[in-house]
Amino acid sequence: MDLKNFHFPAEWAKHTATWLSWPHKEESWPGKINLIYPKYCEFIKILTGGELVRINVADEQMETFAKQQLQMAGADLNRIEFYHFPTNDAWCRDHGPAFLINPEAKQKVIVDWGYNAWGGKYPPFDLDDVIPAKIGERLGLPVYHPGIVMEGGSVDFNGRGTVITTTACLRNKNRNPQLNQQQIEGYLQNYYGVEQVLWLGDGIVGDDTDGHIDDITRFVNEDTVVTVIEENRNDENYHILQENLQTLKSMRLLNGKQLNIVELPMPEPVIYQDQRLPASYANFYIANSAVVVPTYRSKNDDKALAILQQCFPGRKVIGIDSTDIIWGLGSFHCLSQQEPEG
Repeated sequence: MDLKNFHFPAEWAKHTATWLSWPHKEESWPGKINLIYPKYCEFIKILTGGELVRINVADEQMETFAKQQLQMAGADLNRIEFYHFPTNDAWCRDHGPAFLINPEAKQKVIVDWGYNAWGGKYPPFDLDDVIPAKIGERLGLPVYHPGIVMEGGSVDFNGRGTVITTTACLRNKNRNPQLNQQQIEGYLQNYYGVEQVLWLGDGIVGDDTDGHIDDITRFVNEDTVVTVIEENRNDENYHILQENLQTLKSMRLLNGKQLNIVELPMPEPVIYQDQRLPASYANFYIANSAVVVPTYRSKNDDKALAILQQCFPGRKVIGIDSTDIIWGLGSFHCLSQQEPEG
């Protein structure tokens, strides 16, 4: 079986489940890991309203702890499944499986991209790197191995043949130095089932992933993106995001149409221990029954939620305070990976 008729669906396509890897690495949230569980479990509670949640845990002990936290949050444990697949860290968007479907044949496969913790920044990552293969084996799904590094947070899809990404991440020498841009596009086309690759430039300040797209620009339907904009001209994100906006305006989709562009504000800078954190409203997750948006105790929280609610008329847009979670340098989209129906 080849991947010719398979594609990676848009995130708003119906999910069978959302995959997560239970947070346990204290170095990812130094001094704060216990503070993140209430909001993390609130996220899971919302997800269970519309789909299964499948959580990677190390062992029985971690599963018991997770269940205690989830019960305190009022999550429906009947809608949660635990898999004893140990991980190094919690960022399932990047180390989790990429599920592709063939709707005609009603088939589903997993693509297991290489994972090196964003260019070898946070070793060890050996447990995370094998998660897709383990899940494929458990679910009885074929697993394909492209043999190059690719993180789920670096790509976003419209479900109609187009993927958007950044040169800052995918062209970074700490990922696949042997590949040029054209070769990278070939891998995206062959293993994600897309025809068109759109390239933006840099990501936001404080993003240790070297510019993941899921912090800056996201498809909300097949021809519309939301993109974050910094209103303060003196902010270090201002010019980066203006440049991306101009690039978006020049792009055309496969059908020749211009993108519809919805501007989303940035929160005020979130600083903790003298470090600017990659706080962005673009790191939302589109679940079956809701869109979960990170908020930051910012004056722009309500404005961002209102804009996104207009983008998703069929789903309830729900904000969850991510001020503690973002200390880990990611939020709800980074923590989750959807398994589509198919």
